[in-house]
Amino acid sequence: MVRAALLVMQLTAALVLAVSPVRAATPDSFADLVERVLPSVVNVSMLPPGADLSAEPRALGSGFVVDSSGLIVTNNHVIENATNIVVIFGEEKPYRAKIRGRDVETDVAVLEIINPDRRFKALQFGDSEGARVGDWVIAIGNPFGIGSSVSAGIVSGQSRDIGAGLYDKFIQTDAAINRGNSGGPLFDRRGRVIGINTVIFSQTGGSVGVGFAVPAELASPIVSQLIENGSTTRGYLGAFLDDVDGPTRQRLGLERNQGALVTGIAVAGGPADTAGLQQGDVIIRFGGVAIQDRRQLTRLIADAPIGEAIPVIINRGGQTFRVTVVLEVREQRLAGIADPGDNVETAGMSLQTVSNELAERYNLPKGTEGVMVTGVSHHLSNSRLQPGDVILELGWEQTNDAEELSQKLISLRELRSGPVKVLVRRGDKLFYETLMP
Repeated sequence: MVRAALLVMQLTAALVLAVSPVRAATPDSFADLVERVLPSVVNVSMLPPGADLSAEPRALGSGFVVDSSGLIVTNNHVIENATNIVVIFGEEKPYRAKIRGRDVETDVAVLEIINPDRRFKALQFGDSEGARVGDWVIAIGNPFGIGSSVSAGIVSGQSRDIGAGLYDKFIQTDAAINRGNSGGPLFDRRGRVIGINTVIFSQTGGSVGVGFAVPAELASPIVSQLIENGSTTRGYLGAFLDDVDGPTRQRLGLERNQGALVTGIAVAGGPADTAGLQQGDVIIRFGGVAIQDRRQLTRLIADAPIGEAIPVIINRGGQTFRVTVVLEVREQRLAGIADPGDNVETAGMSLQTVSNELAERYNLPKGTEGVMVTGVSHHLSNSRLQPGDVILELGWEQTNDAEELSQKLISLRELRSGPVKVLVRRGDKLFYETLMP
């Protein structure tokens, strides 16, 4: 009996020791942190055309100050089609603001307060890569336009790819993020911004504990470029890329999670074409970095220096080769895809009928007919479509005219038809994608 009692006491003590650190790590309150950072979080709104500052604004989303002169970070989709933008600090008067710069690819935008009458308290970006799954986070924003609101939760996941764009690397959190929180900050326990609250997964439109934030690691350099230049500069390879599938990996003798497959050359005379890359090559090292998958390579290309020789190691038919790539500016190359005046805007895309000039520029097979995607909005968040893709069919019907395709999508939207299948050509690869009209 004595030995049993001692054993119970030892187990109880062990449990207390095991549980104590968890309890110590649990915050009693976030009030002090919130009091410190809340003055730097704003409501981003829009005034009616021609209205003065006394008019009732319409809430668009949230934002936060990153420079005391009045520079504010938000999501691009918050202000994408906005005019007469104002930002509001708590219960204070609104300030007019203009767009300093925006980046569709990462859904990040910077606003600038017009004629500020004071200095503003700025927030600092923190270490999003150092945030661990299970760490506490705090989201602040303006859900449903009701005013500043705070919610707490944990980091539920890191490096999430949700199909929002080429550079997906979202932080997932269960902190309540609702409509109107977009553009607001996600804080760590030190009060540093580790993410920009951007999107939720929900069937109801409200928070169900699955929210996503653009990580500071990705947002911070973009914000710096937008502040300095009003735009971004990324590297452009000019090749269509995909992950290496099982049969290709076995045929080439590659390890699992090794390399990114070149599925086609996007632009004749572009960097990939000039370097001698070919369809079927697997890029296994880029600039000295071992490549694990398409997403990693896409980010490395975006961040790589423009106009400099970059060594690239490829596997071609089971043999290893070294080529040298000189990247171009992505934004300039994509701006030259088509005449913006000929674009048709619909369903979150910019479209243009494939012409002989476009076909030649994008190295498309002779006689290709279809509709080229020349731009993709962040609102097309669940699609893999990207500039340079060619839509061949809509709902199993051939399409080769951008205006006609747009009208069909509009009709489907008015009929509330739901998702529709499109057949897409990317290089020599054909695949089906789902679109929401």
